[in-house]
Amino acid sequence: MVDLSLEKVRPIVERALKEDIGSGDLTTKAIIPERAKGLALLTAKEDGVLAGVEVARLVFESVDGRLQYLPEMRDGDRLGYGKVIAQIRGSARSLLTGERVALNFLQRLSGVATLTAQYVEAVEGTRAKVLDTRKTTPGLRILEKYAVRIGGGENHRFGLYDQILIKENHIDSAGGIREAVESIKEKNGGVVFIEVEVNSLRGAKEALAAGVHRIMLDNMDLKSIQEVVNFVEGEVEIEVSGQVTLESIRKIAETGVDYISVGALTHSARAMDISLRLRKIGK
Repeated sequence: MVDLSLEKVRPIVERALKEDIGSGDLTTKAIIPERAKGLALLTAKEDGVLAGVEVARLVFESVDGRLQYLPEMRDGDRLGYGKVIAQIRGSARSLLTGERVALNFLQRLSGVATLTAQYVEAVEGTRAKVLDTRKTTPGLRILEKYAVRIGGGENHRFGLYDQILIKENHIDSAGGIREAVESIKEKNGGVVFIEVEVNSLRGAKEALAAGVHRIMLDNMDLKSIQEVVNFVEGEVEIEVSGQVTLESIRKIAETGVDYISVGALTHSARAMDISLRLRKIGK
């Protein structure tokens, strides 16, 4: 199971709760007696891959530390209609107040994990690994990239600070691929992992000659991708990016590339259908 630092997630949860609750839940306070107790069931309404169980726990515990959160499933488990993900017991007011934020996280992260699993399944049997991108929801990157891993994918760089990727604008500003790579090596002592984005066989040849570690083929057709794979012959890693879909990824993987990055994993994943139903226990 993939680890997730809940201490890094806590500020995200707190911001989400503050955004939703503000000065208080007006409707719940007006209708639900202060001492009423309840049992809430988080239930899946469709098939998919679960992600965000402990994030939901953090939501409810942040609303009311006396709530009892009892998970029946773990992240990475397969969802099916009617499956109970968790039970939460305690103040009915607290359960209703935390409901929407908990569901937002569960539905969003399970959606990312589910879509990722579909892409991973599509390339099964090839050498290609499915990567995410930085096309994430602002403020939720740590969670969405976590969900990608739960779905069987791998993370590309987390941000601009943890991996060098020379893109088209960098190349144009430097005056060429060789110049951009030399500038990177000069400013980083020559020992650094370098990836460069190209859109042609010619660009791939220049990148290889410059001594990069990975070449990203951006928006290239299958024939051109295959030409680069044949030319490189495994000397460096090859990644494909740009307009990758569930319908196209298998053929891309069969060219022999090492990685395929898919922005859709995080920018286009549909939220899973998960519900919370409150059962009143009494005072």
